[in-house]
Amino acid sequence: MTMNLSPSWRRRRMLGGLAATAIAPAAWAQFRVEVTGVGLTQLPIAVMPFRGDAEAPQKIGEIVRADLERSGQFRPVQPAFSQPLDEAARPDLATFRSAGADSLAVGSVTRLADGRYDVRFRLWDVVRGQDLGGQSYGVTVGDLRLAAHRIADFIYEKLTSEKGIFSTRIAYVTKAGTRYNLWVADADGENAQSALASPEPIISPAWSANGAQLAYVSFESRKPVVYVHDVASGRRRLLANFRGSNSAPAWAPDGRTLAVTLSREGGSQLFLIDANGGEPRRLTQSSGIDTEPVFSADGRSIYFVSDRGGAPQIYRMAATGGSPERVTFTGSYNISPTVSPDGRWLAYISRVNGNFKLHVMELPSGQGVPITDTTADESPSFAPNGRLIVYATRQNGREALMTTTLDGKIKARLAGQGGDIREPDWGPFKR
Repeated sequence: MTMNLSPSWRRRRMLGGLAATAIAPAAWAQFRVEVTGVGLTQLPIAVMPFRGDAEAPQKIGEIVRADLERSGQFRPVQPAFSQPLDEAARPDLATFRSAGADSLAVGSVTRLADGRYDVRFRLWDVVRGQDLGGQSYGVTVGDLRLAAHRIADFIYEKLTSEKGIFSTRIAYVTKAGTRYNLWVADADGENAQSALASPEPIISPAWSANGAQLAYVSFESRKPVVYVHDVASGRRRLLANFRGSNSAPAWAPDGRTLAVTLSREGGSQLFLIDANGGEPRRLTQSSGIDTEPVFSADGRSIYFVSDRGGAPQIYRMAATGGSPERVTFTGSYNISPTVSPDGRWLAYISRVNGNFKLHVMELPSGQGVPITDTTADESPSFAPNGRLIVYATRQNGREALMTTTLDGKIKARLAGQGGDIREPDWGPFKR
């Protein structure tokens, strides 16, 4: 039985390679961020240029400002002047109040004698006139962006009481010419580094819960085979290479098992397999295709795609197996489920009038709504705080990674420098 897949989804399943390496930098994969849209409630903040930014390899103040704006929770405020301020001195907060800012971030970046950089910042409550604290980091040049993301995380958490996601990472796949690459990048898409390069397709990267490993499907054996890849060392191990197709790996939250799609017993069905390999245990028993499993954050449920009812729809079942229940009822073609960390939201791709659009459903109500104006969306993945979704799409004729708020009001394009961009997966909080 053949599922009627979208062209891009068929391409991903037909796609995945070799030359496994530890993370190595590649300048061509750098991205730039373009933020569009306006949220209903945003916190106005002034992020001043950091002292020393002009001479530093990375513009810390600009990175922090872009992080906060992309989150959808903040609205950057530009005061009448743009000179850097001394983070060790109390600023004239009245100037920033008159500019409409509720908070202010100032800082500095200084090159040390040993070649490292000293990065410092301080956050102010402009309305109450309070010092909200700050941090300092001694970092190598390669970690300047990470220091900026950590500053944005500090500000985000201090002002929203929620954990920031700017120092997390994303994984995605590109095809440029005949070369496939599995990339690991900062959450803003910058600082992309190659984890795996291959002349054969790579698909379905999936982060482990501790962020140390990626599972993916490689076609280097001329068939889909599942590997687990240690991101830091570049070492990998074969996880599933059974007769037929081995695909769609998804980690359980405890990191001990993965759900995979295997055709070893005829048809494509879901199995559980130990993270160290071994004999898999079958979860589903249907005459259709069951694939694209994803665990709920509590590990109790698995969402997946099946055409058991005649067309691809999203179902949910207990992680131990059992009778599945259908989740999507609107539309005749719904694929690529991903569940928010709090279990409240389901993001997925739905075909609407021949277009493939990102939808978000509030699970308690079962109401799903489209949140994009593009027509070739695929592979959504929630940020670990549940506030953003990353997905691949085509915009203005170009392949792109995008992030969006759950209401679709604020989007950021992480615009690459060419190549077919696919399969983003947002990594967990760093531990």
